Amino acid sequence: MIVIFIWSNIWPYLVAVGLFLILIIIHEFGHFIAAKAVGIKVNEFAVGFGPKLFSKKKGETLYRVNLLPLGGYCAMEGEDEGSQDSRAFCNKSAIKRLIVVVMGATFNILFGIILIGITLIPQKSFSTTTVARFYENSVSEKSGLKVGDKIVAVEGRKIFSTYDLSYAFTNIEDGKIDITVVRDGEKKTLNDVKFASEKIEDIDYLKVDFYVEPQKKTPLTFISQAVSTSVSYCAVIYRSLIDLIAGKYGISAMSGPVGVTAAIGNVAKQSLSALIPIMALITINLGLFNLLPFPALDGGRLLFIIVEIITRKKVPQKYESLIHGIGFAILLTFMALITVKDIWGLIK
Repeated sequence: MIVIFIWSNIWPYLVAVGLFLILIIIHEFGHFIAAKAVGIKVNEFAVGFGPKLFSKKKGETLYRVNLLPLGGYCAMEGEDEGSQDSRAFCNKSAIKRLIVVVMGATFNILFGIILIGITLIPQKSFSTTTVARFYENSVSEKSGLKVGDKIVAVEGRKIFSTYDLSYAFTNIEDGKIDITVVRDGEKKTLNDVKFASEKIEDIDYLKVDFYVEPQKKTPLTFISQAVSTSVSYCAVIYRSLIDLIAGKYGISAMSGPVGVTAAIGNVAKQSLSALIPIMALITINLGLFNLLPFPALDGGRLLFIIVEIITRKKVPQKYESLIHGIGFAILLTFMALITVKDIWGLIK
């Protein structure tokens, strides 16, 4: 009984760790495939960190599985230091290096789109952003919104699907927002549209008081819905980052690997199928985060390559490595703080 009790509480978190590992492997596999395609020598492709469990060398690349399932890496010749090998990363053209750098994030985003498509398969119809009818005593109807209005922007931000529409209704303190709609074929901005609101964990949420029109499921609308939802995920991720920097949300709204793993574990206890949209959001998040122009991230490397393409002059390797090292230290410090915050939130 004790073993069953322990297992029933541990397995959801093992699932979460496994899913994280899959997303990281997909990311590194993107780098790996691109490197092989453009002729860059890959010395090692590893799953996990720490002591080696087993390995196998095939051709010039050593493939290994390590003890700690906390990530993985694709080690290319001349990636972080100079090399005399003509097939080294540092000796390839800027365009080829750019392709290799962006392909990790690209694979994550493509995987997210696939997962979103999977979530759409069981649906008989799709949601739109067009108002179909209102709840009884709807506040928004009384303040100007009408049946047939297609919501295309909220507070000046474009709306792609109901997903980012729900995010746009978050943390509005006075319950009033400007909504741009398409009405009778013309775009119109409605100022100070009112909604009832509620506060949950220090975040204000507007209560949506209308139903949206369904969209018939066809091959064309399926593709359209998958694309628009993916764009919504991307938009929400970048907007939430901007809002965080602007102070709209406090650091308490952020979660690191520990907090996200706990959240995934809790969802896994309820339904494994419910993990699919969460994993879609996380893998797209991982891809976009890595493209941020910050040292040590893929986006930081990408920035150096773009500067090289523009100036036609390569930044000396020692300076680039130093900057990436400093950036990596900052990221580790930040992640440590977030992890402590997450652990404290779980035990208190």
